[in-house]
Amino acid sequence: MQKIAYSLFMGIMIFGLYSCNSINSTAPKDSRQIASQTDSQAQKIIKMGSSSSTLTVSKLLAKAYESQNKAIKIEFVSNSQSEGAIASLKNNLIEIASTSKKLKPEEDNGQIQYRELAKDLLVVATHNSVKGVNNLSTQQLKAIYKGEITNWQELGGPNEKIVVLDRPEDESAKKILRKYYLGDDKTTTKAVILNKEGELIETLQNTPNSIGAFSLAYSLINQLPVNRLSLNGVAPTQENLINGKYPMLRQIGIISSKKPSAQTQGFIDFIYSETGKKLLQKNSFVPAQ
Repeated sequence: MQKIAYSLFMGIMIFGLYSCNSINSTAPKDSRQIASQTDSQAQKIIKMGSSSSTLTVSKLLAKAYESQNKAIKIEFVSNSQSEGAIASLKNNLIEIASTSKKLKPEEDNGQIQYRELAKDLLVVATHNSVKGVNNLSTQQLKAIYKGEITNWQELGGPNEKIVVLDRPEDESAKKILRKYYLGDDKTTTKAVILNKEGELIETLQNTPNSIGAFSLAYSLINQLPVNRLSLNGVAPTQENLINGKYPMLRQIGIISSKKPSAQTQGFIDFIYSETGKKLLQKNSFVPAQ
C-alpha cells in the first residue's frame, strides 16, 4: 500500500510540473508583447497604390494621417504607372490610388471616381558637378535633348559631356516637357531612358554632368543636392507656379471607389481637409481649389 500511495503521489507531482511548464511555455513573457499583439489585431489596413511620380505625395499624406489615427495602417502595394494603380483599384486589390492622369473613358467602369488633389511643379535639374549653368532657354533645352548641344562648356559650364536622363514617351514628365519646351523633336538616341521617376532621381544624383526633369516637391522634401535650373529666366518656385510664370506642372489626382469603406473615406476626408491642404502647401505642392 505504501508503494502504491508513493507512486500515485509522484505521478501527481510530475503531472503538475508538466502542466505548469506547458502553461509557462505558451504564455507571453512580456506585457509589451501582449500590447503589441492587441494593437496589431485592432489596426485596420488601407491598401493604396501610386504611380511612381505620385508616390511622394501619397506617403506624405499617409504618414500624417497615421500619426493622427493610430488604429489605421496605410499599406502601399507595388508602384508602377498610373494605369497599373487604376487596374489594381478596379480589381479590388487596393482601396485608393494616386495618379498623374485623369481617368480615360475606357478605364471608368462606373464604380470608381477621380478627384484632383494638387499640382506638382516639374523642375529641370543637373548633377551638382555642373557649375556655371543656372538658366536655360527653350532653345538650349531643346538642343540638349536633341543631342545638338553635347558639352556643358557650350553653355558656360565645365568642359564635360552632357548626360541626358529621360523618361519614356508615355510618362507624364516627358509629355509635359514636350508640351512646354521640347515640342515634337526627336530625343537623342544617347539619352538614358529610366522607367520610374525614382530611378531617374537616383541616377542623376550619382551621375556627374547629368540632367533630367522631376518633381520639385520631391527635391525639396528630400533636400536633394542638385542644381535646380531656371527656364527662360523664371525660377522653379511654388510662387511662380501659382502666378502662372512657370508653366511646367503635373496634375495629381486621387481615384477611389464611389462607395469606399468607412476607414478609406476617413483618409479621403483628411486628404481634402484644411489640414491636408496646409501639409501640401508646406511641401511645395499647390492644392486643388
